[in-house]
Amino acid sequence: MGKNLIQQRSGKGSTSFTSPSFKSRGNACYHPQTLIALKGKIIDLVDSPGHSGPLMIIKYEDKQTSLIQAPEGVHVSQEVAMGDDAPLETGNILPLRAIPDGTSICNIEKVPGDGGCFVKSPGAAARIASKTEQGISVILPSKKEHIFHPNCRATIGIVAGAGKNEKPFLRAGNKYFAIRARNKMWPRSSGTSMNSVAHPFGGRSSHAKGHASTVSRDAPPGAKVGMIAARRTGRKKLR
Repeated sequence: MGKNLIQQRSGKGSTSFTSPSFKSRGNACYHPQTLIALKGKIIDLVDSPGHSGPLMIIKYEDKQTSLIQAPEGVHVSQEVAMGDDAPLETGNILPLRAIPDGTSICNIEKVPGDGGCFVKSPGAAARIASKTEQGISVILPSKKEHIFHPNCRATIGIVAGAGKNEKPFLRAGNKYFAIRARNKMWPRSSGTSMNSVAHPFGGRSSHAKGHASTVSRDAPPGAKVGMIAARRTGRKKLR
């Protein structure tokens, strides 16, 4: 029997599921790539509900402004540079090929010119491991090693706002508004706690149903929940 799942309702577009994007300061991304080096000045440090860390507004020599994640230690009226010849100082933006090994970086581009995708959360930093013919090897905060194109840009330093998650919410209302600002569903109820009309795992007035949560890859949308087309289930045996 088909059911209207919470995942399907979240795309409905009603007031309960729309994103308050008008509160956001804007899209945080780099200045478009240029052939010449650019200098700019940090004109303000701002807070955006749509981003987890503080942002800095940079005004460049060509009168354009950009909004990007602020590294720890920068301040208003500080001068920053972007390009191959930029000094190796906190807040400056350089291509990965011009950054020495072992340097802490953040806001790394996935593809040259995309504006920055990796390492943007507060307190996060990556480190350049080595430079090979395949590309620039970077150790991400997850300890995984990723190969980037040499022309991808990154910011020198660590994203500001570290320790933000250590402060307790204290009240459920504070948690609600924090999650709501980022357009996330909270609180989330377990499927086994729902009624049978709301979720395939619901019903029978019991939290533990005692049946498998695996489902076929070809299941209809109202039943495609749980471990979809699972290759294996259960605990792994230690050898």
